[in-house]
Amino acid sequence: MTPSTTPVVHLRRAGTSVVVSLTDARLPRILHWGADLGAVGDDELAAIERATAPTIGDSAVTYPQPVPIVPQLAEGWLGRPGVAGSRDGRAWAPLFRAVGARVDDTAGAAVLEVDGVDPESELALTVELRLEPSGLLRTRATLRNDGAPYRVDALELTLPVPETAEELLDLTGRWAHERVPQRHPFPIGAWVRESRGGKPGLDAPTMLVAGRPAFGFRDGEVWGVHLGWSGNQMLAAERTPAGTRVLRGGELLLPAELVLDSGEKYRTPWLYGACGTGLDAMSAQVHRFLRARPEHPAAPRPVLVNTWEAVYFDHDPARLIALADRSAELGAERFVVDDGWFLGRRDDTTSLGDWTVDPRVWPDGLEPLAERVRELGMQFGLWVEPEMVNLDSELARAHPEWVFDAGHGPGLPSRHQHVLDLGHDEAYRHVFERVSALVGALRVDYLKWDHNRFLTDAGHTPEGRPGVRTQTLRAHRMMRELREAHPGLEIESCASGGGRIDLGVLEHTDRVWPSDCNDPHERIDIQRWTGLLLPPELQGTHIGAETSHTTRRVAPLAFRAATVLWGHLGVEADLTRVDEREFAELRAWVAAHRELRPLLHSGDVVHADTAPEVRLEGVVAADGSEALFQFAVLARPAAWPPARLRFPGLDPERRYRVEELAVTAVVPDDQRPPWMASPLVLPGRVLAETGIEAPSLDVDRSVLLRLTGAA
Repeated sequence: MTPSTTPVVHLRRAGTSVVVSLTDARLPRILHWGADLGAVGDDELAAIERATAPTIGDSAVTYPQPVPIVPQLAEGWLGRPGVAGSRDGRAWAPLFRAVGARVDDTAGAAVLEVDGVDPESELALTVELRLEPSGLLRTRATLRNDGAPYRVDALELTLPVPETAEELLDLTGRWAHERVPQRHPFPIGAWVRESRGGKPGLDAPTMLVAGRPAFGFRDGEVWGVHLGWSGNQMLAAERTPAGTRVLRGGELLLPAELVLDSGEKYRTPWLYGACGTGLDAMSAQVHRFLRARPEHPAAPRPVLVNTWEAVYFDHDPARLIALADRSAELGAERFVVDDGWFLGRRDDTTSLGDWTVDPRVWPDGLEPLAERVRELGMQFGLWVEPEMVNLDSELARAHPEWVFDAGHGPGLPSRHQHVLDLGHDEAYRHVFERVSALVGALRVDYLKWDHNRFLTDAGHTPEGRPGVRTQTLRAHRMMRELREAHPGLEIESCASGGGRIDLGVLEHTDRVWPSDCNDPHERIDIQRWTGLLLPPELQGTHIGAETSHTTRRVAPLAFRAATVLWGHLGVEADLTRVDEREFAELRAWVAAHRELRPLLHSGDVVHADTAPEVRLEGVVAADGSEALFQFAVLARPAAWPPARLRFPGLDPERRYRVEELAVTAVVPDDQRPPWMASPLVLPGRVLAETGIEAPSLDVDRSVLLRLTGAA
């Protein structure tokens, strides 16, 4: 990196511009984050700063100033301060002055680093911005203490949005009903979303988005942020009466959880920012960034069979070997043994923490099953929950001091379990060695890593001080060290379904489990909104039983399979009890997925803005040569037939052949519009603007439409 020689820096990548002011020895202030401004010269950049400077009345506190990425009370910022903390009641309002800046704009990401110091507070701060080749912006800060111990209460980063961003969108939810969107106007004040359970949670906002009123997937400028952190956290949208609007985020620290000794540093998690015209363009910046990472899964995502909804805790070697045999016949490429394999684990009330294969159930160990799975040409996977413990376990009885306790005992159980404090070095080594030994002995290819209890009272014994931050860091460390010890090992982040979905855990894992709900009526939107952040190949998607185990809703196989076809596909049903007709249909869907996988896991994800009762979404190849869409009806619209199907994301100049992809069932004759009698060929521009008539489907039914470039 080279020292910056200009007072205003312009970073450009992939249609995005970030203009940053470094004047007046202040911390970096973003003057523009959004659409590309083109090749702007230094004089023009200086003019942009002048043009965007507000009129100052009689008080600098009340004008709508461009605030630094780390806002400061001492500069007149009346919102949440970027740095909150003190040294025994002193240095609680630091004033950092910039003393140096460095830029690297030669290749890859465009990077700006700015150093600030506050000699009076004996603190130093470095702020880093990276505009990635995909157009994704990410920023973080590092705080250094140069004096007596300094208690850090918060270090939060902000990204500005313009006054046109008048509406907010984020997500909420609950178990088996995750990622439910909620929208409302951008109010004066702060809209704050906090996660205090030691993980983002089932109700996590995932991304907090601000945009033009009524923005959709294809229209309206939007700006969104996400915090890449797996522990306690906050995202907020803040608007001042003076007109300043920012999106912000940071780690949520518990009392005295982070105290820096002299010379120690604290580096924040990355705050990710994406923008574009419509949610699809915003998400594409994140998806392309993730796909470009060196650690992004390179091999085709293996179709798996998971044993949970097939056998639950009812483990029997002969039954599971039969299930493995049937899985190989299906075309599965990975077989995952879920909960129930370890010592005494016949239900969820006991034995978490005792990571020893139960000899009463598995007298010869799991080795024969693992070997059989490999003989059948599949990978072997295993469920674990390394951060958790049942009080009814050999581990808890031997080491009660390893269970979190904030001063009132181990606290309320959740799913009969408590949290094992990995902040104890001995506890960490015990769990790591047990899990690592299993991975080595069984040659495990894949760990389904669960996390079912919130860290509501996570006190590190014996003194009871907060242990959430250390727990998060130790969990990431264990994942990293397991992968280092066992090259090729893949890990799934599963936390009661979708409770730990963030770009921090995805530095150490290869997929997430968005929800424990396999009901396609629910799952279609769980996947849609998880897709704000993650591309399909990082989302586990399973074909469940005809009757959903979570909602009791009944759905035909064609709807179940078409809805989950897009992601990292799995099957979660007892294949030994499936009749031959349904088994053949399942096999056809697995084969279809494996054929389409190169497109589904590399193309651009697109969504049409439709009436709320229907969905039209799909994946378009990066070069526009082909696409696959699903049209689904989730409720009876007030008006019928629904609006024409207008396909987003196509090459407007290319001609496409449009036809039904009927894997196991076709749309009934009385629901087929005339064009479905034979393949239709139209230019992408016509398919996007004029559209085609929609089939008259029943509720909870869908059709797949394949588009291929035509001569």
